[in-house]
Amino acid sequence: MMTTTVQAAGTVDVPEIADPSKVAPRDARELSKVFFGRLAVLEEGTPEYQYARNTLIEMNMSLVRYAAGRFRSRGPEEMEDIVQVGMIGLIKAIDRFELSREVEFTSFAVPYIVGEIKRFFRDTSWAVHVPRRLQEARVQLARANEELRSRLGRTPTTKELSELMCLPEDEVVEARLASNGYTSASLDAAISGSEDGEAALADFIGDEDAALGLVEDFHALAPMVAALDERDRRIIHWRFVEELTQAQIGERLGVSQMHVSRLISRLLARLREGMLTTG
Repeated sequence: MMTTTVQAAGTVDVPEIADPSKVAPRDARELSKVFFGRLAVLEEGTPEYQYARNTLIEMNMSLVRYAAGRFRSRGPEEMEDIVQVGMIGLIKAIDRFELSREVEFTSFAVPYIVGEIKRFFRDTSWAVHVPRRLQEARVQLARANEELRSRLGRTPTTKELSELMCLPEDEVVEARLASNGYTSASLDAAISGSEDGEAALADFIGDEDAALGLVEDFHALAPMVAALDERDRRIIHWRFVEELTQAQIGERLGVSQMHVSRLISRLLARLREGMLTTG
């Protein structure tokens, strides 16, 4: 790998590498020591510092690919996410590494990368929090299901699963329920087989009617409104049932709009106080 040397900050020589991502892992180990030495004396935030840091990241991407390889069974689509998450771990390791530790950067970085990936699985694999014993039972349940299906040629019963797993039947049922927490579906997900072909999951989930919360309030208000004198009841009716403006109410009462505004404010304050006292 051909490199040149550039002068940084007047006193620091920084190797310039044409394509850091193509540096062989063995060469990256030695070059990383040089760049970490430069980071220790360069001022953070300067272009020279950013160049050295970015070069370290690109040179050591092979560490991320190596660590991500442990999880290749997750499939190609998820592997892209794993590598991206692993990069976060690599960057954290670079920002926290010091040559004075007298340890190889690779030995220091891999635990950071793997730890970040495992944290990603912990935070995203289960759609809801499930106790660890049930997470483990889910794995055991999946294996037992597969074994009995191939042996019996049908879906096994809870009792058969219980016997194979050496668990009480209620724990098998609980493990099945826990499996539902492993994945989640968007409420906007389309439901196949619907008549119009455009129905979403949310269309089939009931929701609380906001108007139901008003029923109790109406029952509490009714005797308070009945206790008002006739004029006040008419004002309430005109404003909130017929939805007349304050000017229209003023014309019916023969008073100004400002006077109607004050009357309505006093009435509402009286009713509000009554509601709070009742509650």
